[in-house]
Amino acid sequence: MSLLDNNRLIWPSFSQQMHSGWWKGAAASLKSDRAECAELLGNLSSPVFAVLKDGEICLTNQGDISFDLSTRPSGALPLMGFSAASILENLGDASFCHDHGLKYAYVGGSMAHGISSPEIAIQLGRHGMLGFIGAAGDSPAKVEKAILQMKSLKDPVPFGFNLIHSPNEKGLEDAIVDLYLKHEVRLVEASAFLAMSLPLVRYRLAGIHEDADGRIVTPNRVIAKVSRVEVASKFFAPPPDKMLQKLVESKVITEQQARLAARIPVAQDITSEADSGGHTDNRPAVSLHPTMIALKNRMQAEHNYGIPLRVGFGGGTGTPASAAAAFTMGAAYLVVGSVHQACVESGTSDAARLMLANAGQADIAMAPAGDMFEMGVTVQVLKRGTMFAMRAQKLYELFRRHESLEALPAADRQMLEKTIFQDTIDNVWAGTAEFFRQRDPSQLEKANNDPHHKMALVFRWYLGLSPRWAVAGEENRKVDYQIWCGPAMGAFNEWAKGSFFEKPENRKVVDVAMNLLYGSAIEMRLTQMRNQGLNFAAALNAVAPQTIENIRSRI
Repeated sequence: MSLLDNNRLIWPSFSQQMHSGWWKGAAASLKSDRAECAELLGNLSSPVFAVLKDGEICLTNQGDISFDLSTRPSGALPLMGFSAASILENLGDASFCHDHGLKYAYVGGSMAHGISSPEIAIQLGRHGMLGFIGAAGDSPAKVEKAILQMKSLKDPVPFGFNLIHSPNEKGLEDAIVDLYLKHEVRLVEASAFLAMSLPLVRYRLAGIHEDADGRIVTPNRVIAKVSRVEVASKFFAPPPDKMLQKLVESKVITEQQARLAARIPVAQDITSEADSGGHTDNRPAVSLHPTMIALKNRMQAEHNYGIPLRVGFGGGTGTPASAAAAFTMGAAYLVVGSVHQACVESGTSDAARLMLANAGQADIAMAPAGDMFEMGVTVQVLKRGTMFAMRAQKLYELFRRHESLEALPAADRQMLEKTIFQDTIDNVWAGTAEFFRQRDPSQLEKANNDPHHKMALVFRWYLGLSPRWAVAGEENRKVDYQIWCGPAMGAFNEWAKGSFFEKPENRKVVDVAMNLLYGSAIEMRLTQMRNQGLNFAAALNAVAPQTIENIRSRI
């Protein structure tokens, strides 16, 4: 039962709840009209008081309140509930915003091939948020171009770059880290790591020193996206001793720096990555995030770090309600990825954006990952409008059943060439060989000695090009688009239905971000009132997409 009758708010007669205090003020300030109450609840810069007057619940943001129930002030009315002002800057952990130079605890997560583009990072940065540029899958030359673009801004903004674990591409992590150190990129988002890598540790420790007050200073910061406790514990721990020794022996760091490194975590910030797009373990957020919070508390107590460990929330955030749930569970910051892909500033094609805007929560599937194909690792992708997931799974099944390309049955070989590759296997191998001749010649040497590895490289040709076809919007390969996507995309689309956000061309990343933040604050305000027996959410439907101008006028 809602608190709404004939467009006015009423006190439900079945409730036995006692009032919590007294309100005294001008009767003219009391509002019970639906629209006026929605306006009061939506104004986050002011408190809201719920007052019982002549059997009606009225709202106001004026007057004085008292919680002394023993004495009723003259002319006072029962105070049935209240909500303090809700400041967006107070969402999340204030130390996170302070350390990274932000106004809001909101992060645009990295998406490979520059889908999380410099344009997204610039827009988020200009509005007090943080954006990561997706470097995974791109050549060092393309990554350097994006770095130079960010470094050339006349008005610098906070930003970071992705560093993805690349166990199958020898030397790639080192090459990317070299670029980050060369151009003084001070923040990376580490993703898809199963264990610590030497390049990651090398990046983290570059320039570590003590200041005049004896505090450890680390110029480079790491935010790690993880979905497993055993991996998170490695990031919250100091760098492994063996890696420190290697870096000392190779004169990358000094003995003194190694001693300092033993007193800091690899990552001060960890994002508990739940059911996200791309690399994911499909973990339920409501069980994963509290587990990561508990780990953080244990690791902080064990190591007694001079800096606070923090846990952010990522994976599954596509509506104000899910953002509110994240902050309520103690998220230090919010990470949004899938939903940003459909924004106009993303580095993908209009065709891919339209497909994402039409996706439902069930229109996703797991498919073999191109970067960890042989290991059987999977990624979460869009299923609707593309056959990529099914075709990629077919490739993995053939890889598991056969030891070489030559061992493929004639029917399977024909299917590969006609339907999936749309080219001969020989031509695909020629292109693959040329790619690795420039990228990693050791892969060719291994393929010459291992027919099964050669098969993997040929199959990875399709897995590697499919996201590029989506980014480029190649019409003739539309059914082969690999679009990383989690259920948050469908949730956002359902929430945005009927609003200006329904059309992809209206989805701007800052508008989306501010709606998620503003909406989460409204959701928490409504929850606070509901916990006092006042169910305004169903009656007022206050959490709908707002224009950015409307949001700014209310915060």
